[in-house]
Amino acid sequence: MMYDKRLVVFDWDGTLMDSIGRIVSSMQNTAQHTGLPVPTEVSVRDIIGLSLEPAIEKLFGVLNATQMNNFLTQYRDEYVDLNTTPSPLFHDAKLVLSKLSSAGYRLAVATGKARRGLKRVWAESETEHYFDTSRCASETKGKPDPQMLYEIMSELKTQPEHTVMVGDSVHDMKMAVAAGVQAIGVSFGVHDAERLREAGATIVVDSLSELSNKLVRETL
Repeated sequence: MMYDKRLVVFDWDGTLMDSIGRIVSSMQNTAQHTGLPVPTEVSVRDIIGLSLEPAIEKLFGVLNATQMNNFLTQYRDEYVDLNTTPSPLFHDAKLVLSKLSSAGYRLAVATGKARRGLKRVWAESETEHYFDTSRCASETKGKPDPQMLYEIMSELKTQPEHTVMVGDSVHDMKMAVAAGVQAIGVSFGVHDAERLREAGATIVVDSLSELSNKLVRETL
């Protein structure tokens, strides 16, 4: 298979950053603190990638305005300040971003995070300079709606046939399919290879280095 794509759009959590454990425990701790049923790890993993309010509704049902506000406030405090679960970049993430940039790819992020959250992890990981643009769920329609990808491609003047979406969840894959771009799954995030393929992944890689090796080899 030829990789003639020139724009690579990455999901963030579970794809570039190993933050799944922190998200799961933060969601569980917040539920306990706010008096809601504590969700299982599996159920929390299934909502990773969605924007926060739809994810909360999927886990707990429809909350009233006060409940939602309390949950959001507590979750943000939990994730940012209270939770000590490490959430580092995957070990080869920076090398891969550098390699793809050097090979002429334009890079972007499409994430369920809010802009404030993405800016925070960019600063912590010193990776913002790798990306030409980004879209957050707080700014446009969330996954699996394709609007984030449409906006990224429009801004960077790139066609769907020259774009790939890389992610670890079925939400990423479904978004890619809806936008008409190639969906590439990573097997080390929230959903396994079988589920990613069922959701539309044409390729599933076991590491970011495997991804960059495939892309760079075919474009040199």
